[in-house]
Amino acid sequence: MYRIPSAGALAAIAFSPLCHATHGMNMDAYGAKAGGMGGAAMAYDSGNSAVMNNPATLGLKPDGRNDFGIGLTLLRPDVKASHPAAGESKSDGDAYYMPSVSWTQRRGDWTYGFAVLAQGGMGTEYGAGSALFAGGLSLLGTPAPLSGEEIRSEVGFGRLMFPLAWQATDRLSVAGQVDFVWATMDVQMDIDGRSFGRLVAGEPGVGSASGSLVTAFQGAMGAGQITNVNYARFDFSDGDDFSGAAKGHGAAFKLGMVYRATDTLNLGATYHSKTRISDLKAGSATVQVGIDTPGGTFDVPVTGKIRVIDFQWPETFGIGLAWQATPALMLVADLKRLRWSEAMKDFTLRFEADPAQANPLAAGLVAAGGTDLRASMVEDWEDQTVTMVGGQYMLTPNFALRAGANHSNNPVPARDLNPLFPAIIKTHYTLGFGWRAGSAHSVSAAVSISPKVTQTNPETGITASHRQQTLRVNYNYSY
Repeated sequence: MYRIPSAGALAAIAFSPLCHATHGMNMDAYGAKAGGMGGAAMAYDSGNSAVMNNPATLGLKPDGRNDFGIGLTLLRPDVKASHPAAGESKSDGDAYYMPSVSWTQRRGDWTYGFAVLAQGGMGTEYGAGSALFAGGLSLLGTPAPLSGEEIRSEVGFGRLMFPLAWQATDRLSVAGQVDFVWATMDVQMDIDGRSFGRLVAGEPGVGSASGSLVTAFQGAMGAGQITNVNYARFDFSDGDDFSGAAKGHGAAFKLGMVYRATDTLNLGATYHSKTRISDLKAGSATVQVGIDTPGGTFDVPVTGKIRVIDFQWPETFGIGLAWQATPALMLVADLKRLRWSEAMKDFTLRFEADPAQANPLAAGLVAAGGTDLRASMVEDWEDQTVTMVGGQYMLTPNFALRAGANHSNNPVPARDLNPLFPAIIKTHYTLGFGWRAGSAHSVSAAVSISPKVTQTNPETGITASHRQQTLRVNYNYSY
C-alpha cells in the first residue's frame, strides 16, 4: 500500500470547497457569443447572456424586440493528481452540463425579463482504492490506511435572474438586477489522522477542529480505549449527478452601465455583489473515524446532519470596451476583478451527531450521540484579475466568425492546493461563430481550450494538473 509521507498530505482534502474551476470558481465566459470572443462582453449586445455579463447591454437591443433563448454549456475537464510515493490518479469526472433558459423584452426605454442559468458545476471523482488516497499517517505518525472508499466531490451553482435596463439618454444605458441563487454540494473525502490532529491543535495557517465529538474521542484515548486514530472521513452525498445532498439558497444583485462614447466606441462597466447564500445543509451525513484499539482496528461511523457554513460567490467588478473598427469588424476587451480574498478566507463544516447511533462503537465506546464537530480550514485565496480580448468579423450580413483569449492569475496559494479542487487554470483560447437564419432565428456556438497548468503543494508534495475544453451553444428566437 502506498502512503503519502508528509504529515499534512491530506489535510486539504477534507475541507476544501469543491466545484467548477476555470477562473477560480468563475466561468471563463457566459454565452456562446461572448464565449467566442474570449469572454469579453461588457460593452456590446451579447444577447440574453448579459444577465451574467453586464445587464446594461440589454438596453442596446432594438425597441419592440423580444428574445427567447436556450443554451447549453459542456465542460470537459482533465484533472490529474500525483505524488512521488503514490503515483498518479486521474479524475473520472470529465463531463458537466449546464443549461440556460431566458426571455427579455424591450419596450420604449425599458428592457426587462428573466433568465435561469446553471452558473457552475463540476467535481472530481478519483474512485475507491486510488493509490493517491490509499494511506497517510496516523495520529501517532505511523503509516495508516484510509477508508478505501470512493473519493469524490460535486458542487452546483444556479441563478434565477430578473434584469431591468433603462435607456437614460440616447448614449447611456443603466441597469439593475436581482438574482436568486442556490447551491448544492456532495463531499466524500478522507483525511489522515496526523492531519486531523493538526486541525484539532489549531495549527496556524492550517485551521481548526473542535467540539464535543472531538472531546469524546479524546476521552476514549485518554482512557486507553482508543490507542490511535488512522483517519477521519466526511461523507454526504445524494447519489444524483444533477444535485447535491447539501443545499442552500440566497440572493445577490448586479449593476451595470454602457456609454456610447462615439458612434463606433462603447464603454461598459458592471458590479456583481457577493452572494448571500444560507448555510448548505445535508440532513443525512456521516463522519467516520478509523481507530486502533487494544482489541483491533475498527471503522466508527457517526451519523448526523452537516452544514457547510458561509459558502459564497465573490464580489466582482468589470469594465470593458467595444470598438466597431469597420462595418464588418468589431474588437472587444474587458478587465474583471474577482474578490476571492473576501469569499474564500476559509472553508467550514459543522456536524451534529444524531442522538441515537446505530453503530455500537459510536454509541458505546465513544458515546457520540448528540455530539457536535466544527472543522475549519484556512483557504486564503488571492484576488484575481482577468484580462479578456476578442473580435468578431462578419463574413456576410448573417454569418459571423469570432476569436479571442483571456488570461488571469492563479488565485490558489500553492500551500493550499488540493487535488480534488485544482482551480489553477490561467488561460483560455476561444473560437466561435454566429449564424442568423432570417429575422427570427439565430444560433451561436463557441469552443474554449485551456492549456494544462500544473502546481505542487510544497507541504504535501502533491502535484495537480488541470486542462479543459468548454463547448457552448445558444439558440435565440426574436419576435
